[in-house]
Amino acid sequence: MSAFDEILIEPDFYVFRYQNNTPEIQEVKKEISVGLIQFHFAVKGKSKFVFNNGAYGLDLLEEKSLLLYNPQKELPLHLEIQPNSWVISILISIKKFHNLFSSEANFIPFWSDENKDKKYYKEETISPAMAIVLNQILHYNLNSSIKQLYFKGKSYEVLSLFFNKNEDASAENCPFLLDDEQVLKIKKAKEIIIQNLSEPPTLQALADQIHLSLKKLKIGFKQVYGNSVYAFLVDYKLEVARKMLDSGNHNVNEVGLHIGYSTASHFIAAFKKKFGTTPKKYIGVLR
Repeated sequence: MSAFDEILIEPDFYVFRYQNNTPEIQEVKKEISVGLIQFHFAVKGKSKFVFNNGAYGLDLLEEKSLLLYNPQKELPLHLEIQPNSWVISILISIKKFHNLFSSEANFIPFWSDENKDKKYYKEETISPAMAIVLNQILHYNLNSSIKQLYFKGKSYEVLSLFFNKNEDASAENCPFLLDDEQVLKIKKAKEIIIQNLSEPPTLQALADQIHLSLKKLKIGFKQVYGNSVYAFLVDYKLEVARKMLDSGNHNVNEVGLHIGYSTASHFIAAFKKKFGTTPKKYIGVLR
């Protein structure tokens, strides 16, 4: 089964949800007004944007996002969604976007004096924090009366995370900067966490394993991944849990134990805090 949902938040502000759960490629076409900034997020699988009647294609890969903007001409939406692929798109006018982020304009590359009147394209990796919000948008199951308000708030949250800059004072004023060797060690710390998901090492033990001080681990991890070690771990564990539930091969207790929760109640509480619903209700939405 495939589904396409277009939500008009307000004039010149849209959220699109595409779910292709079929074995065939699904095609979506829509005319887009000039001046709309397009944000596209591949939550699952792979898709392709087609331009100029098929003369040019641009892949949208799993866990990647695309920012597309052309202030000079229309940029129609022509999307080929591969089997078992999910995409969320947020389209917003430059005027509304300006009202949201005008005080942070210096941090937004396509808004620079050099780029503001030119077409702009940028691919980024979807962060764990963004993935959580995108899945909340995708699996919305609250009262229909608040749907528009919910999507508006979640869209703002996604955009703020998309342009998130590390403003942690302790990191900014740190006497050292991350060099290539330290970045490799931080990446190694991430691998260790993922490999020991159910029983992760303490922060001190992790710092010892990668041969960094505890302070450098904490600050470096946040600089590289935009989150503390603990917050990253929780986000990653719950994303693993969500994918296990998606598969339909595991019950709630099995998933909770797999990611390190000794009691089902703790897992259910953590899952609901992040995704806005319980694992059982989440499974119900999928089926």
